[in-house]
Amino acid sequence: MSWDEAFAAHYDEWSADMTEDIPFYVDLALAADGPLVELAVGSGRVAIPVARATGRPVIGLDTSPAMLARARSAGEAAGVTLDLRETDMRDLALAEPAALVYCPYRALLHLPTWADRRQTFERVAASLRPGGRFAWNAFAFDHHVAARLDGEHRDEPVPHSLHYDVPDNRVDIRLDDGGTSSLWWATKNEWLGLLDVAGLALDALYGDFALRPLTSDSREYVFVASRR
Repeated sequence: MSWDEAFAAHYDEWSADMTEDIPFYVDLALAADGPLVELAVGSGRVAIPVARATGRPVIGLDTSPAMLARARSAGEAAGVTLDLRETDMRDLALAEPAALVYCPYRALLHLPTWADRRQTFERVAASLRPGGRFAWNAFAFDHHVAARLDGEHRDEPVPHSLHYDVPDNRVDIRLDDGGTSSLWWATKNEWLGLLDVAGLALDALYGDFALRPLTSDSREYVFVASRR
């Protein structure tokens, strides 16, 4: 996974505009009868509202000690229970099968290869109870957007630049103060293929968090799948 700990200092600023996904994941959690698990829990941006709405603990995995420290502090301040674990999502293992595993904010795109994603999807499938659900979102690559943003410097939400490596399906985010992060995009059919090899069934695929259908104009994949 690609993540520079220096990025953690700006994560709350970086993610401040992302709010529309929270009700989506909260609704899934409210409908889940059993353990809740968030992959790449970060600062607890989604896990805390989920724990507050459900009144249940959320198991949160992340490889970043700095982000886990932020989540721990934020969870304590919010008065919710987060079971935070410094664990790679590719190594997901639970003592009790989950009713819901979710991965918000395009975090699956930090996995660089299809094999990494396959391992993660297989671990998720093995960690779900029958009928348990797996939800995530990812951007739909748009070459027009990439051509416009490649190499451009932007001041919002924090000063940064984006650099696209199209043959590698990768975009590098470089903060002015040195923090970096990389994302590897995937097509709809690649995501569907991962579900198939992991033994998961597609329940829904939306084009945004308002649950509108996926169309040629959609720039976000919002997936919900379940264990067969």
